[in-house]
Amino acid sequence: MAQEKETVLLKISGESLSGEGNHGLSRSPLEFIGEEVVSVSHTHQLAIVVGGGNIIRGAKLKQEIFRKDVVSADYMGMLSTIINALALQTFLENEYGLDTRVMSALEAHQVCEPYIVRKALGHLSKGRIVICAGGIGTPNFSTDTTMIIRAHEAGARIALKGTKVDGIYDRDPKKEADAKFVQEIAYLDYLNKKLGIVDATAVTQAMNHGIEIKVFNFFVRGNLRRVLVEKNIGSVIR
Repeated sequence: MAQEKETVLLKISGESLSGEGNHGLSRSPLEFIGEEVVSVSHTHQLAIVVGGGNIIRGAKLKQEIFRKDVVSADYMGMLSTIINALALQTFLENEYGLDTRVMSALEAHQVCEPYIVRKALGHLSKGRIVICAGGIGTPNFSTDTTMIIRAHEAGARIALKGTKVDGIYDRDPKKEADAKFVQEIAYLDYLNKKLGIVDATAVTQAMNHGIEIKVFNFFVRGNLRRVLVEKNIGSVIR
């Protein structure tokens, strides 16, 4: 009997689809993501939560455009994740022959399936990659929180947050050269220290459900497989 594959939830930023510091979509970053996903597609059941910051950032809209906290900015951000999910799906299928499904908490029937837990589990069991879009369908929740909620629903015990730094630091390593790397930290310690790389609501949800959060540098080739197989890179919150 074949060994059952472990289910993992990967969250990647919109920036991952555009290239670091860029906007929109670029082919080279999509090729990079495709190669990373292929490297684990035969060993793990994979669900992906994709951000939308390369297109629209809801927080920036509130601050700079609307100058108030309006829910329309959150919905605009959620819609941008659908655009990214469709791009990722098309690329993974056309270029790498992977079987994928985009499932969105915001319904857009012409282009993707509505997110339904049992259907998502069915797709995963058939070896399909489930790309989760539309956040959780309501304002004021980050894609970090979506990452944990979808991980819990999929039965994943590990949530991977792919970032542009090597893991968790006590301060921003891009701004402060003496920032210290944190290899492992307890949920409550993370929350008490108010570290910002993973949203506090997401960490609280992970603590409630016993889900480990691994933070690693997604922009290094081969790191997705390393964080799952070698397990000696990045940082972990547990």
